[in-house]
Amino acid sequence: MRLPVFGAVLALVVPLTPTAHASAPPIAWAACAPARPGFECATFTVPLDHDDPRGRKIDVALTRRPATDRAGRIGSLLFNPGGPGASGIDAVWAWGEKMSAGVQGRFDVVGFDPRGIGRSNPLRCFATPQEQAAFLAAGPIFPYEPAQERPFFDRYRSLAARCDQPIARHMSTADVVRDLDLLRRALGDRRITYFGTSYGSYIGTTYANMFPGNVRALAIDGVLDPELWSSGRQISSDRVATAEVLDEFFRLCDEAACPFGPHSGQRWQALLASVRAEPIALGSEVWTYDMVVQHALLAGFASERWIDIATVLDRLSDASAGLSVRSAPAYDNFFDANLGTMCADTEFPRTFGAYRAISHYAAAGSEFGPYWWWSTSACADWPVNPDRYTGPWRARTSAPVLVVGNHFDGSTDFRGAQAVARQLPNSRLLAYAGWGHIAYRRSQCAIEAIHAYLLDGTLPAAGTVCPANPNPFLDTASQLADRDFRRSTGPVASR
Repeated sequence: MRLPVFGAVLALVVPLTPTAHASAPPIAWAACAPARPGFECATFTVPLDHDDPRGRKIDVALTRRPATDRAGRIGSLLFNPGGPGASGIDAVWAWGEKMSAGVQGRFDVVGFDPRGIGRSNPLRCFATPQEQAAFLAAGPIFPYEPAQERPFFDRYRSLAARCDQPIARHMSTADVVRDLDLLRRALGDRRITYFGTSYGSYIGTTYANMFPGNVRALAIDGVLDPELWSSGRQISSDRVATAEVLDEFFRLCDEAACPFGPHSGQRWQALLASVRAEPIALGSEVWTYDMVVQHALLAGFASERWIDIATVLDRLSDASAGLSVRSAPAYDNFFDANLGTMCADTEFPRTFGAYRAISHYAAAGSEFGPYWWWSTSACADWPVNPDRYTGPWRARTSAPVLVVGNHFDGSTDFRGAQAVARQLPNSRLLAYAGWGHIAYRRSQCAIEAIHAYLLDGTLPAAGTVCPANPNPFLDTASQLADRDFRRSTGPVASR
């Protein structure tokens, strides 16, 4: 269905074909730091511009958990946790042992920081952490009053000049995918075995369409619809997905008599009205409207944190006045890299008028729509990468693709998984009927299905739906999720 505003403001994009590869250099693995026993580290050299394979080179940082069953080793399992901007190295250090055990020790589990991210020639738009903190603190997390919109847009739009570095012009997902295929060859694998979650699903989907004949096993979990992401229409999902999860949060809260109940949905609307009229003091902090919306948005990511979220909302609802100081976030490359990848991949509007018009569409979906939308104004003057991939998205891969989605995911809504399962003719959809972002973090049924597929290509039966875990407000001990879920320090939530 044609969206009323987007059709007028988004430029047409032309599909690109994969660029011919440079040669794949060998990888020299060595033990990582003593704090990472059992892991090896290396760097891998790739062209900055794949159209110029003999030109400037950059390094991609790698880590691996070597296969424990050396005699039965199948190859390498490459993993990306998403973001865009999250470190695949940190993720494998956190999850590598679990993944290795799940595939019976028969793979080297390999993590990589994609170009421009973490340890791989990181894009840095600020000279110091203090400079980044000052930029983020200079305005709201997202504009929620008309008078805030133009200053926010102008401030974020200025990031294009601040971030203008060679790596920023070569950070599209297609660039990452070309790096990934070079890495596959350097690792000695005839075809790739890949697992990507959240934005890592978009890397996987793009690889499946650019190199469909090179797939051994490709699993994606927490799935973005590539037609929405690449065209700039992701807001059509974002404006409703988080609110759908919050409706479940309220339903299950009332069912379990959680701290924010009873009538939690009504209390939420009253809280929004109150904090919009006047900030709320809670302990040593002053909470503004944008901060309250950001806090509730976490419900769409981590069901294991629902009691904590409900407790804070309950305290905010009961609070009335006071003063406080807002602490500055720590600096890392996530904020910069997130924008670097998103702006390279997608042709966003160029004018304030277009951004304001789409913000009305976003807000009509839910109070979370503007949160997701306004940060993309950093892309208004950002050069779109000419080597990005914009489709088609319907390649038949050399092996089936496993597509995994949660029914209630506030970041990558279930409709994204359904869309990719329709787009890729050689794919199988596995659903998790519960709440939260990424089934691999919370559903034992999904975890076992993903491991079985990566190990030997075994697919779950068509139509399989993994049952939801117990009501998160009633049985937090049963949750399988990552308790160290990382809240983004900036106004762009991780995917």
